[in-house]
Amino acid sequence: MARRTKIIATIGPASESEPVLRDLVRAGMDVARLGMAHSSLEENAGRLAMIRRIAAEEGRSVGILVDLTGPKVRAASFGDDPVEFVEGEGVELQIGRNLSGPAVIEVDYEAFFRDVEPGSRTSIGDGRVILQLGEQDGDRMPATVIHGGVLSGRPGVHIPADRLSLSAPTPEDLRAVEFFLEYEVDMIAPSFIRSADDLDRLGTLPHPHGPLVVAKIETAAALDDLSRIIGKSGAVMVARGDLGNECGIEALPVFQKEIIRQCISLGRPAITATQMFESMIDGPEPTRAEVSDVANAIWDGSSAVMLSGETAVGIDPVNVVATMARVALHADNNFDHRGWSTELAESRLTDADDPNTSITDAMTVATARAVEELGIRTIVCVSGSGFTVRSMARFRPSARILGYSTDERTVRQLSLSWGTEPFHLPEDGTVDLRVAEALDLCRKQAGVPAGELVAVLAGTDSRSRATNELRLERVPDPA
Repeated sequence: MARRTKIIATIGPASESEPVLRDLVRAGMDVARLGMAHSSLEENAGRLAMIRRIAAEEGRSVGILVDLTGPKVRAASFGDDPVEFVEGEGVELQIGRNLSGPAVIEVDYEAFFRDVEPGSRTSIGDGRVILQLGEQDGDRMPATVIHGGVLSGRPGVHIPADRLSLSAPTPEDLRAVEFFLEYEVDMIAPSFIRSADDLDRLGTLPHPHGPLVVAKIETAAALDDLSRIIGKSGAVMVARGDLGNECGIEALPVFQKEIIRQCISLGRPAITATQMFESMIDGPEPTRAEVSDVANAIWDGSSAVMLSGETAVGIDPVNVVATMARVALHADNNFDHRGWSTELAESRLTDADDPNTSITDAMTVATARAVEELGIRTIVCVSGSGFTVRSMARFRPSARILGYSTDERTVRQLSLSWGTEPFHLPEDGTVDLRVAEALDLCRKQAGVPAGELVAVLAGTDSRSRATNELRLERVPDPA
Protein backbone atom coordinates (compact mmCIF):
# COMPACT_ATOMS: atom_id res chain seq x y z
CA MET A 1 0.00 0.00 0.00
CA ALA A 2 1.24 3.52 -0.82
CA ARG A 3 1.61 6.10 1.92
CA ARG A 4 -1.74 7.75 2.71
CA THR A 5 -0.79 10.44 5.28
CA LYS A 6 0.49 13.60 3.59
CA ILE A 7 3.74 15.39 4.45
CA ILE A 8 4.09 19.17 4.62
CA ALA A 9 7.66 20.48 4.55
CA THR A 10 8.62 24.04 5.44
CA ILE A 11 10.98 25.67 2.96
CA GLY A 12 13.83 27.78 4.34
CA PRO A 13 17.55 28.45 3.94
CA ALA A 14 18.40 24.75 4.19
CA SER A 15 15.90 23.66 1.53
CA GLU A 16 15.39 26.53 -0.92
CA SER A 17 17.94 25.50 -3.56
CA GLU A 18 16.73 23.73 -6.69
CA PRO A 19 18.63 20.45 -6.05
CA VAL A 20 17.27 20.15 -2.49
CA LEU A 21 13.72 21.06 -3.54
CA ARG A 22 13.83 18.43 -6.26
CA ASP A 23 15.05 15.82 -3.78
CA LEU A 24 12.30 16.83 -1.32
CA VAL A 25 9.67 16.24 -4.00
CA ARG A 26 11.22 12.87 -4.80
CA ALA A 27 11.45 11.96 -1.09
CA GLY A 28 7.71 12.51 -0.60
CA MET A 29 6.92 16.19 0.09
CA ASP A 30 3.21 16.62 -0.74
CA VAL A 31 2.83 20.26 0.31
CA ALA A 32 5.48 22.97 0.54
CA ARG A 33 4.98 25.50 3.33
CA LEU A 34 6.22 29.05 2.76
CA GLY A 35 6.46 30.94 6.05
CA MET A 36 6.03 34.71 5.83
CA ALA A 37 7.70 35.32 9.20
CA HIS A 38 11.21 34.69 7.93
CA SER A 39 11.18 35.63 4.23
CA SER A 40 9.96 38.46 2.01
CA LEU A 41 7.03 38.28 -0.40
CA GLU A 42 9.40 38.27 -3.36
CA GLU A 43 11.63 35.51 -1.93
CA ASN A 44 8.64 33.27 -1.33
CA ALA A 45 7.21 34.03 -4.77
CA GLY A 46 10.48 32.82 -6.27
CA ARG A 47 10.29 29.64 -4.20
CA LEU A 48 6.68 29.09 -5.27
CA ALA A 49 7.55 29.35 -8.96
CA MET A 50 10.51 26.98 -8.58
CA ILE A 51 8.50 24.37 -6.66
CA ARG A 52 5.73 24.37 -9.26
CA ARG A 53 8.22 23.97 -12.09
CA ILE A 54 10.06 21.12 -10.35
CA ALA A 55 6.79 19.35 -9.46
CA ALA A 56 5.67 19.52 -13.10
CA GLU A 57 9.01 18.14 -14.26
CA GLU A 58 8.78 15.31 -11.71
CA GLY A 59 5.16 14.50 -12.58
CA ARG A 60 3.99 15.21 -9.03
CA SER A 61 1.16 17.35 -7.69
CA VAL A 62 2.65 19.49 -4.89
CA GLY A 63 0.50 22.04 -3.11
CA ILE A 64 1.79 25.41 -1.90
CA LEU A 65 0.79 26.62 1.58
CA VAL A 66 1.51 30.25 2.48
CA ASP A 67 1.65 30.56 6.27
CA LEU A 68 0.80 34.12 7.33
CA THR A 69 2.71 35.67 10.20
CA GLY A 70 -0.33 36.97 12.07
CA PRO A 71 0.11 38.90 15.32
CA LYS A 72 3.15 36.82 16.15
CA VAL A 73 5.65 38.39 18.52
CA ARG A 74 9.23 37.42 17.75
CA ALA A 75 12.67 37.98 19.16
CA ALA A 76 15.23 39.76 17.02
CA SER A 77 17.68 37.45 15.29
CA PHE A 78 20.25 35.58 17.37
CA GLY A 79 22.64 35.78 14.44
CA ASP A 80 24.53 32.91 12.89
CA ASP A 81 25.26 30.94 16.05
CA PRO A 82 22.70 29.43 18.47
CA VAL A 83 22.72 30.86 22.01
CA GLU A 84 22.32 28.68 25.10
CA PHE A 85 20.39 29.94 28.14
CA VAL A 86 21.03 28.28 31.49
CA GLU A 87 18.48 27.92 34.26
CA GLY A 88 18.92 30.52 37.00
CA GLU A 89 20.75 33.05 34.85
CA GLY A 90 19.47 36.57 34.31
CA VAL A 91 18.65 38.20 30.98
CA GLU A 92 17.07 41.51 29.96
CA LEU A 93 14.27 42.09 27.47
CA GLN A 94 13.98 45.25 25.44
CA ILE A 95 12.09 46.48 22.39
CA GLY A 96 14.08 46.20 19.17
CA ARG A 97 14.66 44.38 15.92
CA ASN A 98 18.44 44.44 15.61
CA LEU A 99 20.10 41.55 17.42
CA SER A 100 19.47 39.24 20.38
CA GLY A 101 22.17 37.64 22.49
CA PRO A 102 22.86 35.89 25.80
CA ALA A 103 22.53 39.10 27.86
CA VAL A 104 19.77 40.99 26.02
CA ILE A 105 16.84 39.61 24.03
CA GLU A 106 15.23 42.17 21.76
CA VAL A 107 11.50 41.82 21.07
CA ASP A 108 10.03 43.21 17.84
CA TYR A 109 6.73 44.35 19.39
CA GLU A 110 6.28 47.91 20.62
CA ALA A 111 3.47 47.03 23.06
CA PHE A 112 5.34 44.12 24.67
CA PHE A 113 5.77 45.76 28.10
CA ARG A 114 2.13 46.79 28.11
CA ASP A 115 0.75 43.38 27.16
CA VAL A 116 2.82 41.22 29.50
CA GLU A 117 2.42 41.10 33.27
CA PRO A 118 5.41 41.41 35.64
CA GLY A 119 5.80 38.22 37.60
CA SER A 120 4.33 36.10 34.82
CA ARG A 121 6.16 33.61 32.64
CA THR A 122 6.79 33.80 28.92
CA SER A 123 8.12 31.07 26.66
CA ILE A 124 10.39 31.60 23.69
CA GLY A 125 10.80 29.27 20.73
CA ASP A 126 7.82 26.98 21.43
CA GLY A 127 8.93 26.44 25.01
CA ARG A 128 12.65 25.89 24.43
CA VAL A 129 13.36 28.67 26.93
CA ILE A 130 10.98 29.91 29.64
CA LEU A 131 11.53 33.21 31.45
CA GLN A 132 10.12 34.63 34.69
CA LEU A 133 9.49 38.34 34.06
CA GLY A 134 10.41 41.04 36.55
CA GLU A 135 9.33 44.71 36.88
CA GLN A 136 9.96 47.00 33.95
CA ASP A 137 12.94 49.29 34.47
CA GLY A 138 12.88 52.10 31.93
CA ASP A 139 13.27 50.65 28.47
CA ARG A 140 14.19 47.20 29.79
CA MET A 141 12.59 44.35 31.71
CA PRO A 142 14.75 41.94 33.70
CA ALA A 143 13.93 38.24 33.59
CA THR A 144 15.22 34.98 35.03
CA VAL A 145 15.68 31.79 33.06
CA ILE A 146 13.57 29.12 34.75
CA HIS A 147 13.89 26.58 31.93
CA GLY A 148 17.09 26.65 29.91
CA GLY A 149 17.62 25.78 26.29
CA VAL A 150 19.10 26.86 22.98
CA LEU A 151 17.63 29.62 20.81
CA SER A 152 18.45 30.46 17.21
CA GLY A 153 17.00 32.44 14.32
CA ARG A 154 14.00 34.63 15.20
CA PRO A 155 12.01 32.52 17.69
CA GLY A 156 8.49 33.39 18.73
CA VAL A 157 7.82 35.06 22.08
CA HIS A 158 4.53 33.90 23.56
CA ILE A 159 2.00 36.37 24.94
CA PRO A 160 -1.41 34.94 25.94
CA ALA A 161 -3.94 35.74 23.21
CA ASP A 162 -6.35 37.33 25.66
CA ARG A 163 -3.67 39.90 26.58
CA LEU A 164 -2.32 40.53 23.10
CA SER A 165 -3.34 43.91 21.66
CA LEU A 166 -2.88 42.78 18.06
CA SER A 167 -5.61 40.93 16.17
CA ALA A 168 -5.63 38.61 13.17
CA PRO A 169 -5.28 39.00 10.28
CA THR A 170 -2.87 41.92 10.43
CA PRO A 171 -2.46 44.54 7.66
CA GLU A 172 0.76 42.75 6.66
CA ASP A 173 -1.19 39.48 6.38
CA LEU A 174 -3.76 41.07 4.08
CA ARG A 175 -1.02 42.49 1.86
CA ALA A 176 0.50 39.01 1.61
CA VAL A 177 -2.88 37.50 0.71
CA GLU A 178 -3.42 40.06 -2.05
CA PHE A 179 0.11 39.47 -3.34
CA PHE A 180 -0.19 35.69 -3.54
CA LEU A 181 -3.67 35.71 -5.05
CA GLU A 182 -1.92 36.87 -8.21
CA TYR A 183 0.00 33.58 -8.14
CA GLU A 184 -3.16 31.52 -7.55
CA VAL A 185 -1.65 30.14 -4.37
CA ASP A 186 -3.26 26.87 -3.30
CA MET A 187 -3.59 27.32 0.49
CA ILE A 188 -3.31 30.14 3.01
CA ALA A 189 -2.94 29.64 6.77
CA PRO A 190 -3.89 32.63 8.97
CA SER A 191 -2.13 32.59 12.32
CA PHE A 192 -3.47 33.29 15.82
CA ILE A 193 -7.12 33.51 14.87
CA ARG A 194 -9.51 33.79 17.81
CA SER A 195 -12.87 33.27 16.11
CA ALA A 196 -14.47 32.33 12.80
CA ASP A 197 -14.95 36.04 12.12
CA ASP A 198 -11.16 36.36 11.69
CA LEU A 199 -11.39 34.04 8.68
CA ASP A 200 -14.00 36.28 7.06
CA ARG A 201 -11.60 39.21 7.22
CA LEU A 202 -9.22 37.49 4.79
CA GLY A 203 -11.62 38.47 2.01
CA THR A 204 -10.82 35.50 -0.24
CA LEU A 205 -13.25 33.63 -2.49
CA PRO A 206 -14.30 30.12 -1.41
CA HIS A 207 -11.97 27.42 -2.70
CA PRO A 208 -11.15 26.46 -5.39
CA HIS A 209 -11.86 29.91 -6.83
CA GLY A 210 -9.74 31.18 -3.96
CA PRO A 211 -7.12 29.47 -1.80
CA LEU A 212 -8.02 26.71 0.64
CA VAL A 213 -8.02 28.45 4.04
CA VAL A 214 -6.16 26.45 6.70
CA ALA A 215 -7.23 27.66 10.15
CA LYS A 216 -4.42 27.33 12.70
CA ILE A 217 -5.74 26.47 16.15
CA GLU A 218 -3.21 27.96 18.58
CA THR A 219 -5.21 30.15 20.99
CA ALA A 220 -7.59 29.37 23.83
CA ALA A 221 -10.17 31.64 22.23
CA ALA A 222 -10.09 29.54 19.04
CA LEU A 223 -10.90 26.43 21.06
CA ASP A 224 -14.00 28.19 22.38
CA ASP A 225 -15.18 28.86 18.79
CA LEU A 226 -13.86 25.64 17.30
CA SER A 227 -17.05 24.41 15.60
CA ARG A 228 -17.61 27.67 13.73
CA ILE A 229 -13.96 27.92 12.76
CA ILE A 230 -13.96 24.41 11.30
CA GLY A 231 -17.22 25.17 9.48
CA LYS A 232 -15.72 28.23 7.79
CA SER A 233 -12.32 26.73 7.00
CA GLY A 234 -11.09 24.44 4.25
CA ALA A 235 -8.67 22.63 6.57
CA VAL A 236 -7.38 22.98 10.13
CA MET A 237 -3.92 22.85 11.68
CA VAL A 238 -3.28 21.80 15.27
CA ALA A 239 -0.43 24.25 15.99
CA ARG A 240 0.83 22.57 19.13
CA GLY A 241 3.55 25.06 20.06
CA ASP A 242 1.48 28.09 20.97
CA LEU A 243 -1.61 26.00 21.76
CA GLY A 244 0.41 24.19 24.42
CA ASN A 245 1.48 27.55 25.85
CA GLU A 246 -2.12 28.74 25.92
CA CYS A 247 -3.88 25.71 27.37
CA GLY A 248 -1.07 23.89 29.21
CA ILE A 249 0.90 20.99 27.80
CA GLU A 250 -0.97 18.47 29.98
CA ALA A 251 -4.23 19.31 28.16
CA LEU A 252 -2.71 19.39 24.67
CA PRO A 253 -3.16 15.67 23.74
CA VAL A 254 -6.87 15.83 24.56
CA PHE A 255 -7.37 18.99 22.49
CA GLN A 256 -5.37 17.49 19.62
CA LYS A 257 -7.61 14.42 19.45
CA GLU A 258 -10.81 16.46 19.68
CA ILE A 259 -9.80 18.96 17.00
CA ILE A 260 -8.84 16.16 14.60
CA ARG A 261 -12.07 14.26 15.21
CA GLN A 262 -14.25 17.30 14.57
CA CYS A 263 -12.32 18.17 11.41
CA ILE A 264 -12.52 14.72 9.89
CA SER A 265 -16.22 14.25 10.65
CA LEU A 266 -16.90 17.44 8.68
CA GLY A 267 -14.63 16.47 5.80
CA ARG A 268 -11.84 18.95 6.58
CA PRO A 269 -8.23 17.81 6.36
CA ALA A 270 -6.50 17.98 9.75
CA ILE A 271 -2.80 18.84 10.05
CA THR A 272 -0.74 18.03 13.13
CA ALA A 273 2.25 20.36 13.50
CA THR A 274 5.14 21.44 15.73
CA GLN A 275 8.14 19.45 16.94
CA MET A 276 7.29 16.30 15.03
CA PHE A 277 10.96 15.40 14.38
CA GLU A 278 12.59 18.26 16.28
CA SER A 279 15.73 16.27 17.08
CA MET A 280 16.46 15.96 13.35
CA ILE A 281 17.22 19.67 13.08
CA ASP A 282 20.76 18.74 14.10
CA GLY A 283 20.65 14.94 14.24
CA PRO A 284 20.45 12.07 11.73
CA GLU A 285 17.31 10.37 13.07
CA PRO A 286 14.29 11.08 15.27
CA THR A 287 13.93 9.96 18.87
CA ARG A 288 11.76 6.96 19.69
CA ALA A 289 9.30 9.29 21.41
CA GLU A 290 9.01 11.42 18.25
CA VAL A 291 8.32 8.37 16.10
CA SER A 292 5.59 7.27 18.52
CA ASP A 293 4.15 10.80 18.52
CA VAL A 294 3.89 10.83 14.72
CA ALA A 295 2.34 7.35 14.58
CA ASN A 296 -0.25 8.22 17.22
CA ALA A 297 -1.12 11.47 15.42
CA ILE A 298 -1.77 9.40 12.28
CA TRP A 299 -3.88 6.86 14.16
CA ASP A 300 -5.84 9.76 15.66
CA GLY A 301 -6.82 10.65 12.09
CA SER A 302 -4.35 13.34 11.00
CA SER A 303 -4.56 13.94 7.26
CA ALA A 304 -1.06 15.42 7.21
CA VAL A 305 1.94 15.91 9.45
CA MET A 306 4.03 19.05 9.18
CA LEU A 307 7.77 19.59 9.41
CA SER A 308 8.97 23.07 10.39
CA GLY A 309 12.55 23.83 11.42
CA GLU A 310 13.48 20.25 10.54
CA THR A 311 13.36 21.07 6.81
CA ALA A 312 13.71 24.88 6.93
CA VAL A 313 17.02 25.07 8.81
CA GLY A 314 17.94 21.46 9.61
CA ILE A 315 21.17 19.75 8.60
CA ASP A 316 19.53 17.31 6.16
CA PRO A 317 15.97 18.23 5.03
CA VAL A 318 15.76 15.42 2.48
CA ASN A 319 16.62 12.78 5.09
CA VAL A 320 13.92 14.24 7.37
CA VAL A 321 11.22 13.92 4.70
CA ALA A 322 12.38 10.45 3.68
CA THR A 323 12.34 9.33 7.32
CA MET A 324 8.89 10.84 7.88
CA ALA A 325 7.64 9.05 4.75
CA ARG A 326 8.85 5.69 6.12
CA VAL A 327 7.33 6.26 9.56
CA ALA A 328 4.03 7.46 8.09
CA LEU A 329 3.85 4.52 5.69
CA HIS A 330 4.32 2.02 8.50
CA ALA A 331 1.65 3.76 10.60
CA ASP A 332 -0.71 3.85 7.60
CA ASN A 333 -0.23 0.14 7.04
CA ASN A 334 -1.35 -0.52 10.61
CA PHE A 335 -4.34 1.85 10.56
CA ASP A 336 -7.70 0.37 11.66
CA HIS A 337 -9.61 1.27 8.47
CA ARG A 338 -12.71 -0.81 9.22
CA GLY A 339 -13.03 0.39 12.83
CA TRP A 340 -12.58 4.03 11.84
CA SER A 341 -15.11 3.85 8.99
CA THR A 342 -17.70 2.09 11.12
CA GLU A 343 -17.38 4.59 13.96
CA LEU A 344 -17.58 7.56 11.59
CA ALA A 345 -20.62 6.17 9.74
CA GLU A 346 -22.44 5.70 13.04
CA SER A 347 -21.83 9.30 14.11
CA ARG A 348 -24.13 12.14 13.13
CA LEU A 349 -22.59 13.36 9.89
CA THR A 350 -25.47 14.97 8.09
CA ASP A 351 -25.99 18.73 8.22
CA ALA A 352 -29.76 18.98 7.73
CA ASP A 353 -29.46 22.68 6.86
CA ASP A 354 -27.28 21.97 3.81
CA PRO A 355 -28.86 19.59 1.27
CA ASN A 356 -25.58 19.27 -0.65
CA THR A 357 -23.80 18.04 2.45
CA SER A 358 -26.65 15.69 3.36
CA ILE A 359 -26.61 14.07 -0.07
CA THR A 360 -22.83 13.71 -0.09
CA ASP A 361 -22.86 12.22 3.42
CA ALA A 362 -25.33 9.55 2.30
CA MET A 363 -23.37 8.74 -0.86
CA THR A 364 -19.98 8.51 0.85
CA VAL A 365 -21.39 6.30 3.63
CA ALA A 366 -22.77 3.98 0.95
CA THR A 367 -19.43 3.96 -0.86
CA ALA A 368 -17.51 3.14 2.31
CA ARG A 369 -19.79 0.14 2.91
CA ALA A 370 -19.60 -1.02 -0.69
CA VAL A 371 -15.79 -0.89 -0.61
CA GLU A 372 -15.63 -3.16 2.43
CA GLU A 373 -18.37 -5.58 1.38
CA LEU A 374 -17.27 -5.99 -2.24
CA GLY A 375 -13.52 -5.78 -1.65
CA ILE A 376 -13.16 -2.83 -4.00
CA ARG A 377 -9.55 -1.62 -4.18
CA THR A 378 -10.01 1.75 -5.94
CA ILE A 379 -12.40 4.67 -5.52
CA VAL A 380 -12.55 7.16 -8.40
CA CYS A 381 -13.85 10.57 -7.28
CA VAL A 382 -14.81 13.10 -9.95
CA SER A 383 -15.09 16.53 -8.35
CA GLY A 384 -15.01 20.19 -9.31
CA SER A 385 -14.22 21.72 -5.91
CA GLY A 386 -12.66 18.69 -4.19
CA PHE A 387 -15.63 18.42 -1.82
CA THR A 388 -16.45 14.89 -2.96
CA VAL A 389 -12.87 13.71 -2.51
CA ARG A 390 -12.46 15.20 0.98
CA SER A 391 -15.82 13.80 2.03
CA MET A 392 -14.74 10.33 0.95
CA ALA A 393 -11.26 10.61 2.46
CA ARG A 394 -12.65 11.17 5.96
CA PHE A 395 -13.75 7.50 6.02
CA ARG A 396 -10.09 6.44 5.71
CA PRO A 397 -10.94 3.56 3.35
CA SER A 398 -8.43 0.82 2.70
CA ALA A 399 -9.05 1.38 -1.03
CA ARG A 400 -7.03 3.85 -3.09
CA ILE A 401 -8.67 7.25 -3.62
CA LEU A 402 -8.10 8.76 -7.07
CA GLY A 403 -9.26 12.37 -7.11
CA TYR A 404 -10.04 13.86 -10.53
CA SER A 405 -10.92 17.50 -11.13
CA THR A 406 -11.10 19.78 -14.16
CA ASP A 407 -9.81 22.63 -11.96
CA GLU A 408 -6.00 22.61 -11.69
CA ARG A 409 -6.03 24.53 -8.39
CA THR A 410 -8.39 21.91 -6.93
CA VAL A 411 -5.90 19.22 -7.98
CA ARG A 412 -3.10 20.99 -6.10
CA GLN A 413 -5.34 21.52 -3.06
CA LEU A 414 -6.09 17.80 -2.98
CA SER A 415 -2.40 17.18 -2.29
CA LEU A 416 -3.35 17.86 1.36
CA SER A 417 -6.16 15.28 1.53
CA TRP A 418 -5.47 11.94 3.20
CA GLY A 419 -4.95 9.03 0.86
CA THR A 420 -5.77 11.05 -2.25
CA GLU A 421 -3.85 10.72 -5.49
CA PRO A 422 -4.85 13.91 -7.34
CA PHE A 423 -5.09 14.13 -11.13
CA HIS A 424 -6.20 16.76 -13.61
CA LEU A 425 -9.24 15.83 -15.71
CA PRO A 426 -9.22 17.54 -19.13
CA GLU A 427 -12.85 16.64 -19.93
CA ASP A 428 -15.47 19.09 -18.60
CA GLY A 429 -18.71 17.91 -20.18
CA THR A 430 -21.60 15.83 -18.93
CA VAL A 431 -21.19 13.52 -15.96
CA ASP A 432 -21.03 10.55 -18.35
CA LEU A 433 -18.16 12.12 -20.29
CA ARG A 434 -16.27 13.06 -17.12
CA VAL A 435 -16.65 9.60 -15.62
CA ALA A 436 -15.60 7.91 -18.87
CA GLU A 437 -12.50 10.11 -19.08
CA ALA A 438 -11.63 9.46 -15.42
CA LEU A 439 -11.94 5.68 -15.88
CA ASP A 440 -9.67 5.82 -18.91
CA LEU A 441 -7.11 7.98 -17.08
CA CYS A 442 -7.07 5.82 -13.95
CA ARG A 443 -5.78 2.98 -16.12
CA LYS A 444 -3.22 5.16 -17.91
CA GLN A 445 -2.05 7.33 -14.98
CA ALA A 446 -2.67 5.28 -11.86
CA GLY A 447 -2.08 1.80 -13.23
CA VAL A 448 -5.52 0.39 -12.37
CA PRO A 449 -5.85 -2.80 -14.46
CA ALA A 450 -8.43 -2.98 -17.22
CA GLY A 451 -11.44 -4.97 -16.08
CA GLU A 452 -11.06 -4.13 -12.38
CA LEU A 453 -14.27 -3.15 -10.57
CA VAL A 454 -14.01 0.36 -9.10
CA ALA A 455 -16.39 2.65 -7.21
CA VAL A 456 -17.07 5.96 -8.94
CA LEU A 457 -18.38 8.98 -7.02
CA ALA A 458 -19.49 12.04 -8.96
CA GLY A 459 -22.00 14.87 -9.18
CA THR A 460 -24.32 15.32 -12.12
CA ASP A 461 -23.42 19.03 -12.13
CA SER A 462 -19.67 19.76 -12.19
CA ARG A 463 -20.31 23.13 -10.49
CA SER A 464 -22.34 21.70 -7.60
CA ARG A 465 -20.96 20.63 -4.22
CA ALA A 466 -23.42 17.73 -4.09
CA THR A 467 -22.19 14.21 -4.78
CA ASN A 468 -25.32 12.47 -5.99
CA GLU A 469 -24.11 9.56 -8.07
CA LEU A 470 -22.39 6.31 -7.11
CA ARG A 471 -21.50 3.82 -9.79
CA LEU A 472 -19.72 0.49 -9.79
CA GLU A 473 -17.82 0.35 -13.08
CA ARG A 474 -15.23 -1.81 -14.79
CA VAL A 475 -12.08 -0.06 -15.96
CA PRO A 476 -12.26 -0.18 -19.79
CA ASP A 477 -9.79 -1.95 -22.03
CA PRO A 478 -7.47 0.28 -24.09
CA ALA A 479 -9.18 1.51 -27.23
